[in-house]
Amino acid sequence: MDLIHTLLFGNAHWGGGVAHSIMVLALVIALGIMLGKITVKGVSLGVTGILFVGIASSHFGITMHPELLHFVKELGLILFVFSIGLQVGPGFFSSFKKGGATLNGLAVLIVLLGVATTVAIHLITGTSITTMVGVMSGAVTNTPGLGAAQQAFSDINNGANAPEIASGYAVAYPLGVIGAILVMMLLKPLLKINIAQEEKKGKGDDNEKDTATRHVSVEVNNVAVDGFSVGEFHKIATQPFVISRIKHKGSNDQEMVNAETILHVGDIVNIVASPKDVTALVTMLGNETQMDWYATSGNMISRRLIITKSELNGRQLSSLHIRNTCNVTITRINRAGIDFVASGNVKLQMGDRVTVVGSEIDVAQAERLFGNSPKRLDHPNLIPIFVGIALGVLLGSISFNLPGVPQPVKLGLAGGPLIVAILIGCYGPKYKLVTYTTISANLMLREIGISLFMAGVGLGAGETFVPTIINGGYMWVGYGAAITIIPLLIAGIVGYKLLKVNFLTLLGVMSGSSTNPPALAFANQQTDTDLTAVGYATVYPLAMFMRVLCAQLLILIFA
Repeated sequence: MDLIHTLLFGNAHWGGGVAHSIMVLALVIALGIMLGKITVKGVSLGVTGILFVGIASSHFGITMHPELLHFVKELGLILFVFSIGLQVGPGFFSSFKKGGATLNGLAVLIVLLGVATTVAIHLITGTSITTMVGVMSGAVTNTPGLGAAQQAFSDINNGANAPEIASGYAVAYPLGVIGAILVMMLLKPLLKINIAQEEKKGKGDDNEKDTATRHVSVEVNNVAVDGFSVGEFHKIATQPFVISRIKHKGSNDQEMVNAETILHVGDIVNIVASPKDVTALVTMLGNETQMDWYATSGNMISRRLIITKSELNGRQLSSLHIRNTCNVTITRINRAGIDFVASGNVKLQMGDRVTVVGSEIDVAQAERLFGNSPKRLDHPNLIPIFVGIALGVLLGSISFNLPGVPQPVKLGLAGGPLIVAILIGCYGPKYKLVTYTTISANLMLREIGISLFMAGVGLGAGETFVPTIINGGYMWVGYGAAITIIPLLIAGIVGYKLLKVNFLTLLGVMSGSSTNPPALAFANQQTDTDLTAVGYATVYPLAMFMRVLCAQLLILIFA
């Protein structure tokens, strides 16, 4: 019994040492995850259960040495935000293209309205800005924002902590999850939404179109292109496309296509292109027709191969001369679950899945070129992770001045690693840096990081949590509800009525701008399409970045 008491409560020697710290952390995280899995009417605390168990543990005297606690919390935060950055990095800048600009503009509006609501409550009620930033982070279920606020407060107060930030977060978090779902439920009758009609309209949404490829068989009957080579046709067609196979007029066999293949009237070709480009390409060649390429394929097969050779990472597809070296055609590339046309200027990345067409012997040769060894991807590339973390800490430690901000601004241990991870994820392959991690590896890194961070925050806030709530902290629930509901309600009406955003896409945007996975889960239940997921993925990276930055700026400006 004395041993267990020492491991849980420590002893006179600064809390019992390493064994005591590991024991407390392990129990808080394990019990917190169990608590987070309890579901009430479809809503659960998730990883935030660790925060509440940590608060309870600290309240009853089970805690850790402050310096160890601080280290665990910051390490967890870095691992968490870095893994998020690696995940969203490849699509971060492309999310601003075309319709993504409108969706991201709407996400920025939601973030800024939340900040404005937070500041208004601070000025009207006199509640400290540190508390309100914690409430704001909880209201939008944004843990990196919580970490950024704590880091900013510590920087300007010589390492001091502000437990009210964590307390505000913990109080506002549950209603933050529920509030976003309530707004979605309210907007449906308020805007008189018909889900079936929205799904029908969504089929023509460019945002959805850009995330897929389409195969179409075309009979060449445009005499203007008769006698053109495929290479010449590529020069006059501005759209990216691939002609994978051709069946010449009068022949029963299909052939592989290269730049020298000549097109004749009566030929039938198989085109792979983005859905929005198909109509234009068909018009230029002739007319769409029906053709079962597999029934007449002869010895030709189509197979997906995985790029697992590190020397191909960052290589431009055209530089491989795949048609000459392997006698196969690459029709499309799948990256992070999204298909796109295999244009020559595409830079390959580890983990890409390329669809090749050719004879079985030639496809086997292409397989040797690309690697196609999934086991290689199971081995994590740790060098980019730790080098990236080091660069992120360095970037986060650099001070710079912003107009109107009395204190120098730092990106901190949340913002610095997040930005470096986004840049590495986006541009790393261009500089031969292998940034690929499996989904399971990334998720493991993220979950360990957020678990350590939540446990650290809870253990540090527990002593003051209950007295704070008793002495008026219950009002923070209402403040958090206002920060959750007001921005989403306004943005929902503006997005649907003024910007004409599809309602299902809008639900994804609202979930992504609130960085709220439970809200996304609810939105996905409203439809069988992927419109909500597309909206969420489009705005999530920018919304996450802005949440982190705004939390810091509020502390630096008002604290």
